[in-house]
Amino acid sequence: MTTATLLPTTNFLGLDFVNASYPEIAEELDRLSRTGRFALVATPNVDHVVMLNTKPQDDIVKRFRSATADAALLACDSRVLQALASVRGVELAIATGSDLTAYLFQHGYLDGRNVALIGGDAAMSGELARRFPAIRLEQHIPPMGILQNGAAIQDIEKFVVRGSFDYIFFAIGAPRSEIIAHRCLHSAGATGVALCIGASIEFLLGRKARAPRWIQSLRMEWAFRLLSEPRRLWRRYLVSGPKILRIVHEWKRP
Repeated sequence: MTTATLLPTTNFLGLDFVNASYPEIAEELDRLSRTGRFALVATPNVDHVVMLNTKPQDDIVKRFRSATADAALLACDSRVLQALASVRGVELAIATGSDLTAYLFQHGYLDGRNVALIGGDAAMSGELARRFPAIRLEQHIPPMGILQNGAAIQDIEKFVVRGSFDYIFFAIGAPRSEIIAHRCLHSAGATGVALCIGASIEFLLGRKARAPRWIQSLRMEWAFRLLSEPRRLWRRYLVSGPKILRIVHEWKRP
């Protein structure tokens, strides 16, 4: 049985996004973390929505869709998505994965809790421990090509079950984080709130720069990221991203 949020949700593009503030979401995650069960949290952005609507669907897309459908909580990670929802008469609250992660770390929600970080590099756990000494943190660094490595996925599942964690931060990118967190959801004995957070820890530690607030307010953070990492992100923002316009146009309210 999939754990569900108690927060109000709004459907847009077939996804039930929570409409709540960061404090409200943090309190809900705290509740979920104390249920003794496993709960998957995802923060879809434009890239995710385009991927979820890809046709024909290959195995990875199907697994990504299943993971998203079974998430306990979905928060809107994109101001562009929020603006497109507004055009269709839907109000969505923003709760980006980066800001939600920072909120949990900086407002004491993780203090004294058992926290796992899956991904990152060997120096990352040490940096987090120095910044947030009250958190009991363990890190697992999986190999590259994780989705094609069944043994490595099983190692993550064993790590999650063995650790009896309150929170698990999956920092191995989409859709890898969501797919493997979904596997953990179905692993006997797994507990904790699993958040699929992308590069959030790198932003938190200052390794990567976030767009200034005024750029975020103009809904142009995507452009800032594109200029920061053009070789890695050009296809996402210039080829894949514009497909969201058709998806939004064709969406029919439930």
